[in-house]
Amino acid sequence: MLLQLRLRSFQQVFPSPQIRPKSNSIHFSDYRSGVPDFLNEAQLELQGRAHDLGQRLAGLDVDPDYPEKLRAEIRSLSKEAGIFSLTQPRDYGGLQGSSTDLTIVRDSLGQWNVGHFPGVFGPSPGLLGQASAELKEAFLDRYLSGEITGGFGFTEPSDATRHTWATSDGEDLIVNGAKSYVTGGSDADFVNTLVELDDGGPAMVLIETNRPGVSIDRRFGSLDGSHHASFVFSDVRVPRMHLIGEAGTGLSRALAQVNSVRMAIAADCVGLCGFVCELIANHIKKVEDKGHNSHAIRIQFGRMRAQTFAVRSATYRTARLIDAGENSVNEVMASKILATETATDLVDSAIQIVGGEALVESHPLASIFRRVRATRLAEGPTDLLHANISRGYLDLDVGRI
Repeated sequence: MLLQLRLRSFQQVFPSPQIRPKSNSIHFSDYRSGVPDFLNEAQLELQGRAHDLGQRLAGLDVDPDYPEKLRAEIRSLSKEAGIFSLTQPRDYGGLQGSSTDLTIVRDSLGQWNVGHFPGVFGPSPGLLGQASAELKEAFLDRYLSGEITGGFGFTEPSDATRHTWATSDGEDLIVNGAKSYVTGGSDADFVNTLVELDDGGPAMVLIETNRPGVSIDRRFGSLDGSHHASFVFSDVRVPRMHLIGEAGTGLSRALAQVNSVRMAIAADCVGLCGFVCELIANHIKKVEDKGHNSHAIRIQFGRMRAQTFAVRSATYRTARLIDAGENSVNEVMASKILATETATDLVDSAIQIVGGEALVESHPLASIFRRVRATRLAEGPTDLLHANISRGYLDLDVGRI
């Protein structure tokens, strides 16, 4: 039985009325379960498994010439640890981890600098989970099994004269336009694409990449090592049953997908902050073992630890809000901003402390620097998210601090 306490002033525990319980009868074990220092037994066990998996992955021999072999080995180890299917729903044989569960795992893996490894998590249904039964039957099982792969078409070219659009033609849609930044698009079998329906507003449409009129304008890699493609759609005929959800709901569905990725980025960066702090702690100890005075570096290190404490606390709090079913759009944006900006700052400071050897390609700080720099733009640049948070509070009266 849970310990239940009645407080005279529970406002002290929940200072914001937006997250304050309707009653002052508080289950402390429920509240604490979203805080990294007060995880419940199941969460602690999950954290331990993720930690062990991270340690095993960190010891793998990464051969860039055999990426599929590496992915298969990672996938096997992740399945063995019970991590792989956390991103997959129970209806499809997955474990359907909560936002807090996934934050715990990504944080733990990031602390070993392996959260970016391919194959750790199984493909999640994403937008396909909201599709019609007919569309799910045609694509979802094969997607979850890895038989086919998908991409997400959201970003328009900067010089586009209008958003990608679709017109109705009987039982079909005719799609025209372009998407400039489809992650994983060069190998995707389909792209879930945000389009503007002439007769219904924004909508998500599944478009197979082998359909006539679909072409890849260019393939390119980015600073963080990921691969992308630009797509052009020229009079692409798609069955209307490829609509995901009702017409007019496409933007909200797309943003829901974006928010889950933002939360994943935040948790990954929280773990990386821990990794960088540990790396610098070891560096300081080595310097001091040689008799060198490192007072100034100790001050920098203290700042790094304080920043990491703050962003880790914020990200776990947001995960708990999501699991509680609260409107957390602004909090997810805030967590993503805090985590990516903090990780970038910490890595930059760490490189300055370590010196020139940190710029060598094989040094972990060099690769982390590239990856975290990209996160400040992924799923919305920092300045845009700041503007959205401001709008949320000033215009929509939502958001917490």
